[in-house]
This record gives sequence, structure tokens and C-alpha cells, in this order.
Amino acid sequence: MASTGADGPNTLTVEPERGRPLAPVTPAGSYGSYGNTGSGRELSLSLLWRVAVEWRWLILAAIGTGIAGAVLVTLLTPLKYRSTASIELNPPDVEILDDKTGGGRKASASSATFIGTQLGLLGSRALAERVAQDLNLASDPAVVGKGSDRETNTKIAANFVESGTQARLQPQSDLVSISFVARDPQLAAKVVNGIADAFIATNLERRYQSSSYARDFLQKQITNTRRDLEKSERQIVAYAQAQNLITTGAAVGETSGDTNSLTGSTLVALNNALATTQARRIAAEQRYREAMMGGASTEGSANAGPLRAQIASLNAEYQQKLQTFRPDYPDMVALRARIDALRAAVVSETRTTNADRAGSLRQDFQAARAEEDRLRAQVAGLSHSVLDQRGRRIQYNILQRDVDTNRTLYDALLQRYKEVGVAGGVGTAVASVVDRGLVPGGAFSPNLYLNLLIGFALGLLAGMLAAIALEFINDTIKSPDDVRDKLHLAFLGGIPNAKDAKPIEELKNVLSPVTEAYLSTATAMQFVTEGGAPKTLLVTSTRPAEGKSTSAWALAQSFTRLGKTVLMIDADMRRPAFVTGHDDVGLSHLLTNTSSLSEHVLRTDVEGLWIMPSGTIPPSPPELIASARFASLLADAAATFDMVVIDGPPILGLADAPLLSTTVQATLMVVESGRTRTRAAVEAQNRLRTAGAHMVGAILTRYQPQAAYGYGYGYGYGYGQNKDQYRYVADDNDKKRRILLTTHDED
Repeated sequence: MASTGADGPNTLTVEPERGRPLAPVTPAGSYGSYGNTGSGRELSLSLLWRVAVEWRWLILAAIGTGIAGAVLVTLLTPLKYRSTASIELNPPDVEILDDKTGGGRKASASSATFIGTQLGLLGSRALAERVAQDLNLASDPAVVGKGSDRETNTKIAANFVESGTQARLQPQSDLVSISFVARDPQLAAKVVNGIADAFIATNLERRYQSSSYARDFLQKQITNTRRDLEKSERQIVAYAQAQNLITTGAAVGETSGDTNSLTGSTLVALNNALATTQARRIAAEQRYREAMMGGASTEGSANAGPLRAQIASLNAEYQQKLQTFRPDYPDMVALRARIDALRAAVVSETRTTNADRAGSLRQDFQAARAEEDRLRAQVAGLSHSVLDQRGRRIQYNILQRDVDTNRTLYDALLQRYKEVGVAGGVGTAVASVVDRGLVPGGAFSPNLYLNLLIGFALGLLAGMLAAIALEFINDTIKSPDDVRDKLHLAFLGGIPNAKDAKPIEELKNVLSPVTEAYLSTATAMQFVTEGGAPKTLLVTSTRPAEGKSTSAWALAQSFTRLGKTVLMIDADMRRPAFVTGHDDVGLSHLLTNTSSLSEHVLRTDVEGLWIMPSGTIPPSPPELIASARFASLLADAAATFDMVVIDGPPILGLADAPLLSTTVQATLMVVESGRTRTRAAVEAQNRLRTAGAHMVGAILTRYQPQAAYGYGYGYGYGYGQNKDQYRYVADDNDKKRRILLTTHDED
């Protein structure tokens, strides 16, 4: 600890306390140029929430404007009434299969194409003109106003119908809702019903016109085909007469062959008779040959039957007696002779009968062969005639095919003409009315609640977009996230705005929010390194008036509350913040002579806190800071006090802060929340890192999380003017040379 010595008020006796070396701290993330500062500018929920809080009044004003606009639009919008009718679409059936029995299969033509076509017809200009004519809207002043000529009024009325009509297909059905919007409820119902009726009538007329055209076309084709058929029939008859061709048995529509002519028919009959005669001749010949081969057979005569019966009886008797008598017994011999005589008689009778039968069969055979020869000769003669006729019938067949073709075309056209005539009737309509439009009971537009909701949504959207745009335009450091994401520095504390006009006065109150915030920052500094708080700490900022001098004083005071002896050095030798009233005491004097450290250190009214003012402003402060004398001075101070806090000048535009950062163990950056531009802070940090500074973190001054901050573009490097922001005046009557804070201008 330091105490006042006995040599005089300017002498300090300090018991040095050897400090612990700082361990290097690796930054939380690599740091590049400003254009690649992490994800701080990405749209996230946290960023949107912060933007909404900071720009809440702008967003609320936009929402209020949107709601007011919605109310105004509702009041100025005329009342509109909507009447709705519904119709059912009936897709026509398409024949996909037909046969001669009259049966058939049909498929419905319901498809997206058909539905789309009908919806297009409902919104067509032609239908609107028909409705205007049917309802005589050209004479209605509510539609055409004063109007002029009839043609112009008709166009106005058609535009009125077309613009107010809306057709919509109901999901999963063939029902179409037709709605019409007008300022008169009676007119809305009248027009929507007129649209439905005109649509159905137009479809029926279009169908009838199509059928009528088809009938006229088919009638002309039938007339031409009938003429061709008559001509071809006359040609075939004339040719048949010239060639003496007679056709018999030809079916209608069949091609005449050789058998359908007179000669061909005779040839067929003779050929059939020849086949029959030939079969009969073959049968007679077969019987004759069998008779000749079987002449000795005993079975050929009918008179031999009784004889065979006697033979059988005698054989039975002979076999019976043979069991008693021997074959040479006289009775047995006589019996055997009778049997042989009967057998000889049977053979003689059979031969006589077979001879008579063979003669008869031979006559039949010869007659059949003669008939066959005659028929064969006639068939051969007619065959030559048929072959000759075949050559002459070629042209006849050609003419016959022409006749058949023309007859087929004629029959098909005539049948189609009958079908078109039947289909030309009314039949099934393409559409039918399901519900007619009723007179609406109230206006559907304007909808106040919907307009308010839309106004609120548009206002909220516009407000958020404007807030986000301003947030990106006002690219400043505002929150701890900005410190971590944009600067890639540890956030060590947020210092709120001082309630007192002079923050230094508020620091005297140990319970004030500002004092507590700085004490929290000092406590956080104990954990930035492995060895605790750094022995030498540089406090600097990007630009002037960011609160670095107040922060340096408050941090030094907070470290004393943590039980440390602290020396604060005012190293801003261009525009000092701490003035003692003695020009012979200060950093500039110590660096330009051989005085000791104790001669330029003054005791403050804070226990454990000493201060070294900047002294007289030198011609070139960077030269003094870069000298070996300053490094030696800083080493002596670090050996004498527990901590050395250096209040340095701003970074941009000056060389002092980078030089100071190379001689201290750690550098703390002070950033004014909502005013320090990100690009400037990044550039300042780059300068320090280029010089080799060890950045331990940053603090935000004037930080209020729930406030919306303004923004500005002005920044100047005119640092060095003799304009004191912090002035600490020494009391000459104080023998202990205690430094008392007296004024606070801007910081």
C-alpha cells in the first residue's frame, strides 16, 4: 500500500508489490475486415426483437398510420352488394363403343378442359353483351349514367357485367358459383340470374346451330352419294346386258363369282349329279365284284334254307347214334349217305341262285357307268364356257364393287343423318340452375374488421421494414451481441446513463447504477486472464467523447474497492482530462527529465488511488510515448502499484494509442452505445491489432437495453483542440495535494 512520506507533501512512499505476469488471451474468434464481421448483421429472431424494441415508436407509428388508413378507406369506400347463383355443369356423353345389336358404352366428357372452357365462357365478353341486351342495361341510369348513344351505352353495360362477374368451381364437384357485385342489391340479384339464364340459353343455341350445320352437310353428302350409287348401278346393268352375263343367287353387298352366273349354276348342278352317279356306279361295281367272287357259296340261295335245316337235324341224329353204334353200322352208313345227298343238293341250288344274281348286278353296273360318262362329258363342256365367262366378268366385278361401296356410304350417311336429327333436339342441357341469386341482405364490402387487420399487418410490416432499414443504415455498436459478433471482443460491461449531469459526482455514490456497473466491469477484469486482472491496462476509444476518461477513472476507483493500489496515468497529452493546476507535475515532465516516479504521482481523495496527470502539452506526444523512458516508467509503476490504468487518447487519426498498446499488458476498448459506427470501431481495432495490442474486451457506455438510439454520420479527427471534457482541479490549500473532481463538460 502507498502512504504519505515525511519528506513533504510531494513525496510518496510506496511499498512495491510485485505483480503477476499476464497470460496471453486468445480472441474468441478470428477477426478480419469490416466486410466480414460474422453473423451480426444476419436477420435472426434476436436481432428482430432488438430492432422492434429499439424502434418501437417508429413501428407503433406505422401501425397507427396503417389502422388510420384502414378506417379512412372503410369510410370512403362505397357499399357493395354481392349476389350468388349456382349452376350444375352436365358434361356431354361421348360414344366409345357401338355394335350392330344396338348396345353401346358411353363415357362422360368431364375433364379439366371442359370445366375450364365453361368457366371461360361465363366470363366472356360475348356473354356479358348478351346479358346487357337481355336485361336492357343500356337504358339503366344506375349502370350507364347519363350515357350517350345506344352503342356506347351497350358497351358500358357489357363492361359493367364483365367486370362484376366472378365464376368459381366448387371443390370436388361440377357445381359453379356465379357471383356479381354491384352497389344496388336488387341489381346484383337481377344481373347474376340473367348471367345464369343467358349462359344456359347460349349453350342450347350453340348446340342447335352445330346440329343444324351437321344436318346440312350430311344432306349434301347424301345427295352426292345417291347420285354416284345410281350411276354405278346403271353401268353394271349395261355391262351385264352387253356381255350376256346372268347372275343368280347373289346376295346384296356380295361380290358375284362363277357360281352366281347361269352357266356356273348349271355347271354346279351337273357336277353334283356327276358326283352322285359316280358314287352309284362305284357301289354297283362293288356289289357285282362281290357276287362274282362268291359264286360257290352255299349261302347265296334262299331255297337252300330248308335243306340246311334237314342236314342239321340228321347231323344231330348221327352224333347221337354214334354213341351207341359204330360208323360202319348199316344204319349209320345209310344216315351218313342221306346227309351227303342233302349237302350236294344245297350246293347245286346255291350255284343256280348266284348265277342269276350276278347277271342282274352286271346290268346295274353298266348302266351307272354309262350315266357317269354322259355327265362327265357335259361337265367338261360347261367348264370351258365358265372359264370363258370368267374373263368377261372381271370388269363386271369391278363395277359391282363400286356399287357396293357407294351403297355402303349411302347407308352410313343416311344413318348418321337420322342420328343427328335426333340429337338436334333439346336433349340434356350443358348446364342447369341449382340456386338462383337472391337479393343480398347486407353489404359485404367494405369490411371494417378485415380492413383493420390488413392495415395493422401492413403497418407492422412497413414499420419493421423501416426499422430494419434504419438499423442497417445506422450501423453502430448498440448491444453486447454487436460487441461479440461485429468486433469479436469479450463484452465486459454495460455502463448506463448517469442520472447526474456529472458522472464523476455519481461515482462517489457507491450504490448508484453507474458505480455498480463499473465495479462489475472491474470484477470481470479479474477473469480475463489466467493470472487475474492485468498489471497495466490501457483504456482507449475509437473517437473522442465516448466516456473513456470517466471509465478509466471509474475502473481505477473500482479496483481500489477490490483491495488494490492503483495508479492512474493520464497519457492523453494532447487534450488532458485531469488537470491539477501545477504545470511542473505530470507525464510529459517525467518523460523529458530524470525525475523519479514519486515526484509526479499525486494522491487522490479515494483511498488507494494515485494519479499522474499528463503535464504540459508537448510538441510531439508520440515521440515521448515511443521512448525507452516511457517503457521504463511503466515498469517502475507496475512494480510499485498493484495496477496501472492508463487513460489513452482516441485511436483513429492519432498514433498515441497504438504506441501505448504495445507497452501495456492489456487494452480495454470503450464504445459509446448507439453512436460509435461499426466501421470506425473495426478500423480502430485493426490498428491496435496491427500494432500488436492485446485486446481483452470492450465496455459499452451510455448503454440502455430498452432504449432506441439515434444515429449520426459526423465524425472528425480534430482532436487536439484545447477543449477540456474532464477537469480535475487541485486544491492548493490541501497540503496532501489530494486531487478533487470539480467539473464535467461532455464525457
